[in-house]
Amino acid sequence: MIFVLRIAGQVKNKIKDNETLKRLKMEKKFSAILVDDSDAVRMGMVRAVGHMVAYGFVDDSFIKELNEKRPAKENVYFLHPPRGGFKKSSRLPTPKGILGKWDDIVKLVGRML
Repeated sequence: MIFVLRIAGQVKNKIKDNETLKRLKMEKKFSAILVDDSDAVRMGMVRAVGHMVAYGFVDDSFIKELNEKRPAKENVYFLHPPRGGFKKSSRLPTPKGILGKWDDIVKLVGRML
């Protein structure tokens, strides 16, 4: 499973990006969803808004912990801002920032639970 977390807010977005995020049910900042990596349509949408979200692979133990601490509402998780703030820029893609594909998304999301 792939965990997708919206980082960018709602200001100065393109209409196409807003529509894609709406179809992914990620209309608010710090909302997150789980996407099956074999679903080509949803993965294409995630890659299209990769400059506004952070995403990466998660395991079953993390999903269980996430469901215990922050139960999903209609397959959407609403998280807190990270404790201690972002360690990298929230406006740049990886490796200098936090947007795009992550190898250790669990570390970032763990501070948001």
